[in-house]
Amino acid sequence: MAVNDRVAAEERRRSVVIAGHVGPPEVARDGLADPDPDTRSAALGALERLGALTTHELQRGLADPDPRTRRRAALIAAGRDDSLAQLEQLLEDPDPLVVEAASFACGERSDATSGTVLGLCGLATTHEDSLCREAAVAAMGSIGSAGSMRPADESAALAAILTACADRATVRRRAVLALAAFDGPEVTDMLTRMTGDRDLQVRQAAEELLAIEQGEDL
Repeated sequence: MAVNDRVAAEERRRSVVIAGHVGPPEVARDGLADPDPDTRSAALGALERLGALTTHELQRGLADPDPRTRRRAALIAAGRDDSLAQLEQLLEDPDPLVVEAASFACGERSDATSGTVLGLCGLATTHEDSLCREAAVAAMGSIGSAGSMRPADESAALAAILTACADRATVRRRAVLALAAFDGPEVTDMLTRMTGDRDLQVRQAAEELLAIEQGEDL
């Protein structure tokens, strides 16, 4: 991008950001069609801040050709009660940062479906990027904590989280914490095994969860 074009884009983006705080929403809405993806991202955030972002506009953001805008839209979708199907599609996005954001957002939703859980299960066990696996595990723990999973989904999620307990340390840490949302002998057995993990944070988390579990049984 030429210097003049970059300066012009920054000016448009600044106007959009200001509009998100003081209005009018029309200025922010104009940014949704801007050729600069950072301006489109800012426009999504500005309209959401104003309470003026429509479902259609959010869905356009989730399908934006630039990953920066898709990621911003996914993070916005975390706090909404619409566009879940479009958010779930981003679990298969080619950009890992978009997948990570979509996973987080799915974990924050109160309307997660079987499709949401199964998509997260696949990410947690097969995605090549460890940040995506980590985010998927955390999201399943969040959904499980909300108590909104069907029995079959809970079984699938637990199996994926148990598999993640053998992943790299950052994923194992998330997996141990996610186990707090589940119960059963397999959970207790895994937590007991993880108290001997080579990673200190994994061991500490497993020990704390076992102590809580044993305290509840007394």
